[in-house]
Amino acid sequence: MLVETEAGLFVAKLRGSGQGVAALVAEIIVAELATSLGLPVAERALLSLDPGVESLDKNDELAQLLGYSIGLNLGVRYLDGAQPPRARQLEALDDDFVARVLWLDGLTQNPDRTAKNPNVLLWHGRPWLIDHGAALTFQYDAAQVTEDSPREPVDFSEHVFESRVALLARYDAELAALLDASALARATATVPDAFLLDAALDATPQKTRAFYQAFLWKRLKPPRPFSVRA
Repeated sequence: MLVETEAGLFVAKLRGSGQGVAALVAEIIVAELATSLGLPVAERALLSLDPGVESLDKNDELAQLLGYSIGLNLGVRYLDGAQPPRARQLEALDDDFVARVLWLDGLTQNPDRTAKNPNVLLWHGRPWLIDHGAALTFQYDAAQVTEDSPREPVDFSEHVFESRVALLARYDAELAALLDASALARATATVPDAFLLDAALDATPQKTRAFYQAFLWKRLKPPRPFSVRA
């Protein structure tokens, strides 16, 4: 859904759709981590949806979705003219970019970057990452998270870059050096309290941020469970 704001066009990620607010939390945290890893992601902004907002689409389903999404939502800058890459264009992407994407998806347990749905767009001559709402899957069953949960390995068999997963061993140390506890704290700090209060974790925003940070920090500990080693 496109929303026109004073700052331009944004793709609205609505709290009332899909996995709800938790998906918005994942969008923000993973995009921040991607930036720390040198990966291009679209600008993000918070969008406030007031009661009675009008839509050009008059179908009942959209009206219901808008009704469920009153309040704070997430907007992602619309990349005007961006195109989904063809298979040969994905194959032509350089090792440095591919390794960073694999590493990010392994860290954040992102299952949603497949050959059918790579969630990569080509814009201004470079690849951009989009749609990270399916990542951080641990948050959907937080009560079942144990000390061992962050050490779970990743199955890259369905990943769009599965054939190049051996790159992880080569780039692992370099990429790990880009993320530390401070980087995780910065990423979670960008999530508004309003999202964290509604993320169904039954905790204060401060404790919820600490939960995300602790989980990701344990995944970063070597040997990293998502990094393939020769």
